[in-house]
Amino acid sequence: MQSLFRSILIFCFAPTAIVFEAIAQEEKSAPVLLIKRTEVPIKIDGILNEEAWLEADSTQSFHQQFPYDSSLAQVKTVVRATYDDHFIYFAAKLYTENPEKYVVPSLRRDFFGGGIDLFAIILDSFQDKTNAFTFGTNPAGVQREGLVSSGGVGGNDGPPVDFTWDNKWYNEVGVTQDAWIYEIAIPFKSVRYKAGTTQWNVNFYRQDTQGNERSLWARVPRIFPAFALNYCGILQFDAPLKKAGPNISVIPYLATKTSENFENNTKESLRLTYGTDAKIAVTSALNLDITVNPDFSNTDVDEQQTNLNRFELFFPERRQFFLENKDLFADFGGERSRPFFSRRIGLALDTSTGQYVQNDIRFGARLSGNLNKNWRIGLLNMQADDVPNLSIPSYNFGVATAQRRIGAYSNIRAIFVNREDFGNSSDYNRVAGLDYNYNLRNNKYRGNLFFHQQFAPEFQGKDFDADAYSAGASFNYNSETWFGGTSLTSIGANYAPVVGYTPREGFDRVGGYFGYQIYPKIESINRISIGTFGNVTWDAIWGKSDRENGGWFELGFLNSSELSLRINNSYTFLFDPYDPSETDGPELAQASDYTYTQYEIYYSGDQRRKMTYRIGAKTGQYYNGNLSGVNGNVGYRWQPYGVFSIDFDVNQVRLPEGFNDADILVIGPKVDLTLTKNVFWTSVIQYNSQFDNMNLYSRFQWRFKPVSDLFIVYTDNYLYDYRNTEGNFNIKNRSLVIKLTYWLNL
Repeated sequence: MQSLFRSILIFCFAPTAIVFEAIAQEEKSAPVLLIKRTEVPIKIDGILNEEAWLEADSTQSFHQQFPYDSSLAQVKTVVRATYDDHFIYFAAKLYTENPEKYVVPSLRRDFFGGGIDLFAIILDSFQDKTNAFTFGTNPAGVQREGLVSSGGVGGNDGPPVDFTWDNKWYNEVGVTQDAWIYEIAIPFKSVRYKAGTTQWNVNFYRQDTQGNERSLWARVPRIFPAFALNYCGILQFDAPLKKAGPNISVIPYLATKTSENFENNTKESLRLTYGTDAKIAVTSALNLDITVNPDFSNTDVDEQQTNLNRFELFFPERRQFFLENKDLFADFGGERSRPFFSRRIGLALDTSTGQYVQNDIRFGARLSGNLNKNWRIGLLNMQADDVPNLSIPSYNFGVATAQRRIGAYSNIRAIFVNREDFGNSSDYNRVAGLDYNYNLRNNKYRGNLFFHQQFAPEFQGKDFDADAYSAGASFNYNSETWFGGTSLTSIGANYAPVVGYTPREGFDRVGGYFGYQIYPKIESINRISIGTFGNVTWDAIWGKSDRENGGWFELGFLNSSELSLRINNSYTFLFDPYDPSETDGPELAQASDYTYTQYEIYYSGDQRRKMTYRIGAKTGQYYNGNLSGVNGNVGYRWQPYGVFSIDFDVNQVRLPEGFNDADILVIGPKVDLTLTKNVFWTSVIQYNSQFDNMNLYSRFQWRFKPVSDLFIVYTDNYLYDYRNTEGNFNIKNRSLVIKLTYWLNL
């Protein structure tokens, strides 16, 4: 069956995709902003009194994207641009009725979310409509920068913008009686571009809370994210750009840490560690990242998740070294099959806590970027230390990727992944594959095709096995009113890439969804959406193993609140014994099957208010019993100094006599304070009853210079069972890290 399914994917869908590519692209005239070189020094002070600003070309009217996208913006925004040998400058005047009345939840960098006043620049410096940089700020002058990938509409590895990326740039905000004034200087060294170019793609995005409006310079339909790169305008330079010049940054660190494992009665005395990262611009578009003895102790802690299925959960990458051009490595395959998952490097799963723990990386290097407008490459090599207590040897990780642009928005990609223990020639695991990603008529038709083959020595004495493959195809359609899609996935019985991610091996899956939405111009309601979905999974041994179908109804309100109703009918065939309570109790029998229906409702409130919330509830059948639960987030904004919030997920599993019931609680109160734009303190307590684990994570950060920080990070893990009143709250491990990083330009 899987061989037949694989043949269908390769020989049927590939020609179809080629036909799609032949469809003429829908090109619309893009707005143009002329940018002239200045010889006059620009002082970044939020006051536009330099002659260069008076002579600079300015944008025309912005286009509204929310609540509607068929009219010009109600609030006026004017943007100008100029440049010199070292910087590209932007000046934006954002008119508003009351500049002193704004929404800025905190002074933390890299802010995101709705209900926030902001202005952002989107720079597609290669005009490949695939990747871009974004630089944004708010009325308090807080910076955020991010990397836009997958055309700005999202990919396999998460949302379209990653705001965890950091780089150097400068800004100031001024205030007049009727406007905010943003003045921004971005070093040419902080972005990648081809020397000699005369054009970049660009867009400008404004989120105005007073007017409850989102708007952009180049119109982006509301059915797509604001960062959709297909809809950018043109930044036209008056002369070809020169090479940015030598661009070498060294980021050394010093750290002292101590830790104690109370379960194993081991203690690590206070010791000094050091290492360095380096960023070297091989060309103005190709970057070499080098790391020696990296330390990721200051990386944000993973959010705890409830696991009520039989398969591994997915946690996104947060470490700086892996972020730039992340899509070149991570965005292969589909949602259920990725040949490379960077979280496998330098992090190992501690099964006692359900959290990933650090295993040291000795050194690593990564070369990534654009060769030209049509070609991108990525090379990665890292050597990790062994972890004796988790039985992990010292592995070398290598990845090579290449991407070729096809047409206006599509591309074909190749990847090779290798994990190998050089001390044991028979311990290796490799994957090679091809992906074709198509995007036609400005995101109206999108999808992909992929085929990956695994190689390993355990395949009956040879490194190739015809059943160690992953293949898939997807097609998605999106219009103003109708939308839908379908996907096919085939995972071979022996496909288990150790540096990749797949929830299980040996299955075929077909799924799809279909929906209809309208945007009625009536009081309070902005959007109505209704639709249905379904999928079925089967394997060669047991036949049909899973089925899911249902529908949804959604209301989006003009005040940014949302209501969602959902019904889900599921069929599950157990190919292994399974305890639905996840308590290591009595298990349901192998080869038994179950059909059950669940109902869900979600409501999120007005994001512009100081008190925000998202509440969900579910109830219904669950295997041979019942499941009910509530989940959500409640937060309070102490503007502009911080946010107090709490995430929670409470589930009650009730099974028949002879099986265990379960009350599963995941809760995480969080305090995020920003005393100034350079001093931050975050503390979160997370409790997960599935692992009887309570985790305390507290991080102090002082950014004493651009991209140079002092971190103090304290963590505690406790064995805690809220159902047990005796012998409880025993400490498992504790650590303290003090880390100093400094960004040095050579």
